Amino acid sequence: MDTGEVLVIDLFAGPGGLGEGISSCKHDNGSSPFQIAISVEKEPSAHKTLTTRSFFRKIKDNPIAREDYYSYVQGKLKRDTLFSKYPEQSKAAQEETLKEPKALGEDNKLIHKRIRELISNHRGPKVVIGGPPCQAYSLAGRSRNSGIKNYKAEKDNRNFLYMEYLKVISLAQPDIFIMENVRGILSARINGKVMFPQILKDLRKPGRVTKIKNVPGYRIYSLVVDAVNPKNPQYKNSADFLIRSELYGIPQARHRVILVGVREDNNSVPGTIKQAEETITVESILSDLPPLRSGFSKQEDSTINWTNTVKKHAKKLKRILNVNYTKEQLDKLNLQPVAGLTRKSTQHDLQQEAQIPYPLKEWLLDHDLNYVCNHETRGHMEADLLRYAFCSAYALLNNGVSPKSRDFPEELAPAHKNWKTGTHADRFRVQAANKYATTVTSHISKDGHYFVHYDPKQCRSLTVREAARLQTFPDNYFFEGTRTQQYVQVGNAVPPYLAHSIGRIVLDLLNQAK
Repeated sequence: MDTGEVLVIDLFAGPGGLGEGISSCKHDNGSSPFQIAISVEKEPSAHKTLTTRSFFRKIKDNPIAREDYYSYVQGKLKRDTLFSKYPEQSKAAQEETLKEPKALGEDNKLIHKRIRELISNHRGPKVVIGGPPCQAYSLAGRSRNSGIKNYKAEKDNRNFLYMEYLKVISLAQPDIFIMENVRGILSARINGKVMFPQILKDLRKPGRVTKIKNVPGYRIYSLVVDAVNPKNPQYKNSADFLIRSELYGIPQARHRVILVGVREDNNSVPGTIKQAEETITVESILSDLPPLRSGFSKQEDSTINWTNTVKKHAKKLKRILNVNYTKEQLDKLNLQPVAGLTRKSTQHDLQQEAQIPYPLKEWLLDHDLNYVCNHETRGHMEADLLRYAFCSAYALLNNGVSPKSRDFPEELAPAHKNWKTGTHADRFRVQAANKYATTVTSHISKDGHYFVHYDPKQCRSLTVREAARLQTFPDNYFFEGTRTQQYVQVGNAVPPYLAHSIGRIVLDLLNQAK
């Protein structure tokens, strides 16, 4: 099989994490085999991010164009001006993302027409990637749904969006497909029946479900567990399809179901992702980024006001901690604010050596950028600043353990009725310096309580860039939209570095089939 150019169809693309990782894979000669031909995304801000990134991929080898892109992300150049300077690349990027947001199930006529055009003009291998939106499958989503009067899972269209995925597979008949979803899909039920075994059955014979004739079948493989019979892969446990990202070089405990489908006329068998030799910690990923102060949401927001508030909190915090910790322990704990911190920092001094381990370091850093994109703090209530400082200090004093509600002193308890019930015992959660992060979710867009920075001197939640680092988005990946929209995009994405590892397996599969 000629793998000179592989046509990639990216469905439910979000901001493009899965596509970024796979398209970054290269042959030994440095050429890029995976070419994203179409990316389908319905959310406007994510679609804009997707288009901007597609444009960057098309101009990145042009030094002058890269400088213009850097000017754009720094706010020195308007997007329309940037695109107009490179009309060929901007047109290609916009065509790749269908020019505007589109939704599978709603815009199928246009989407399917474009896919037919692409595959009719392509003679090489084809790959379909993506996964249906996860809200209906996720544990959090199911919890919310349970509170909706007369909610019926069998009538929730989101539970059946994988059918749209099957339609595209039936239409494109790719050599390989990659499907991703949240771990909740393993236990999701319709009419009392677990859905996942039926989803696997449908993926093996998509034409039987879509009623489209002459559609080949597929063998479905796990990417982390070897099949007992590789020629007819069956797995005793559905959890064999679950990838625990922290084991594979990702600095967060992100557990996702990701499977690979291989067309039945391809006798090759995919390998599994190699586990990382070491755990990657939050501090090693974030420590080189400029420190920032948090903002105030309900009072005058100024550096002087913030500094005085944190100094006052530091004294109070020392008094609180003095009850349970020795003077020697507390003397090692520096709670005093750093002078002159701002809420937004753009300059990135790469002369200061980052602790990021290789090869992730080279993946994340852009030595020509000298700028930090999307690195701005949100505003918080003054009382939450003290709680954040307490969480960070507690973790530093307890080997990275984040405090539960029972660990908070009474004077720091928020006015929540369920604070002492244990229902939301980890309402405030620090991302400890010496551990990998907990799952970065779209909830980070709400209040940041689950994503407290490990440094008690900064008293804040993570920025979009810090969340993107934990998700392994390269530093030159620019997120469009409001800050809230940016958080949602990052939280919903597939870690690109994990996708890159999957892309290597797909490339090996295609090479075997030559």
